[in-house]
Amino acid sequence: MDRREMIKNLAILPVGGSLMGMSPLLEKRKKPTGPLALDENIYRSLGVEPIINCRGTFTIIGGSIERPEVHQAMAAAGKNFVQYDELAFAIGERLAEITKAEFGIITAGCAAAMKHATAACVTGGNPEKLLRIPDLSGMEKTEVIVPRHSRNVYDHAVRNVGVTIVEVNSPEELERAINPKTAMIYLISGRGAATGQPLSLENIARIAKDQEVPILMDAAAENLTIPCVHFERGATMVAYSGGKAICGPQCAGLLLGRKDLMLSAWQASSPHHGPGRDNKVGKEEMLGMLAAVEAWTTRDHEKEWDTWMEWLNQIADRATKVKGVSFQINQPFDLNNRAPMLQILWDPEQLRITGEEVAERFGRTPPRIAVGSRNQDGHTSITISPNQMQAGEAKVVADRIHQTLSEKRKAPDKSLIPPVGDLSGSWEVEMTFFSSKSTHQWVLSQDENWLNGTHMSDFAKQDIYGSIEGDKVILRSNFRKPGDSVVYMFTGKLQGESLEGEVFMGEYLTARFNAKKSGTQLRRERIMVPSGPPLAT
Repeated sequence: MDRREMIKNLAILPVGGSLMGMSPLLEKRKKPTGPLALDENIYRSLGVEPIINCRGTFTIIGGSIERPEVHQAMAAAGKNFVQYDELAFAIGERLAEITKAEFGIITAGCAAAMKHATAACVTGGNPEKLLRIPDLSGMEKTEVIVPRHSRNVYDHAVRNVGVTIVEVNSPEELERAINPKTAMIYLISGRGAATGQPLSLENIARIAKDQEVPILMDAAAENLTIPCVHFERGATMVAYSGGKAICGPQCAGLLLGRKDLMLSAWQASSPHHGPGRDNKVGKEEMLGMLAAVEAWTTRDHEKEWDTWMEWLNQIADRATKVKGVSFQINQPFDLNNRAPMLQILWDPEQLRITGEEVAERFGRTPPRIAVGSRNQDGHTSITISPNQMQAGEAKVVADRIHQTLSEKRKAPDKSLIPPVGDLSGSWEVEMTFFSSKSTHQWVLSQDENWLNGTHMSDFAKQDIYGSIEGDKVILRSNFRKPGDSVVYMFTGKLQGESLEGEVFMGEYLTARFNAKKSGTQLRRERIMVPSGPPLAT
């Protein structure tokens, strides 16, 4: 599964409820009763229940578990002071020795690596140019080319430098797009950039070579390859996340590449003042990340894989004790999140529960377990990635799955409660966010319990759909732009010509809304169409 697929398939971890009244972030969380516990109960001492991670290296639940070597290096680094440029150059040489790249720097995460790499290509190490970012007026290199398949939520890190993004969809468009203003080409690793695709890294490198345009490959969630396969395919720079497969500090990243660009990227990084100062990486993270890279070369990756397979088979064996439950273990096809994935499948009509419902229950109630969910070919399923599971957790997961799927459940009542009103028409929707308000609009049509229409949000217009049962209304729309999206899930209670409630916005948490039906009257007026051009204007 590549990084784009991870984004698309990400099941939002439970953060539902009302911002003002029911949100577990504000009310349901157990209040701490004493000082911070400096042991395995550190999270519980804050009233936060930890999670068994069967999803993989998602930042929102902590990325990866750091290697023991990382802890040791960070603890040792914290005992002395050091001059950061001296440290960075020493680390760069050590990274070159380990990875066979020309040079490398440690950054405050993969996104920071992308930002510093972009700044390096825009400024060329000129500090006067650096200090002008994001105002690039009058500068020579102000554009970054991105194939459409590589647009994603993380390319904000590139855009933060102030560059203009130029999208291309074919090799011919790429050739036309390259010009003296082109600072860089950005790619995210995965299917679109894979060998054999029209805009593969190899094809892009062939086109960009004569123009001497650097290519940045975002390989955040990939296994580290030595020597790096992307350099062999034509990349100039490669960025990795520290808190994913490499199991370094969650707030560290790794940028490898051509030495002159690496030095310009380091210049754009903290501790130097300028646009990268807000991406500070400490001496502890720098040494911790270096230790993680060194450990990568000595880890027994085959033994890790065998352990993962043992855990998945243990879980599958327990789950399939339930009649009607089957499983399959899907193998990865590339370097992104390279781990086997267990898929536990069943007929939702037979067990009277869906994979989505199981994932929701597991995520909300102790022992909290983060799993994925899918629906396909009449079957529902949950998915389990083992690469961030810890010793002893497989039994907990297996037992909970068996218990949940074994439960006797009544057939769900699929009848719909008649609606108390008709929502057809135009609605003015006041949105109340954490610290601001905004006005949206809906235009809805209703067919019995079902609702469809258009949602005009602040900067776009998108389809909206949902249902009404009694006075309970649920609506959903998706704001989308290249690389980004915001889901709006409205739940509210209809009272006459008004509707109010909460808005669940996925990773952007919650808001409140208050909608009132517009008083627009239907116009009933004949229209006369002239038979010729006007005699006056």
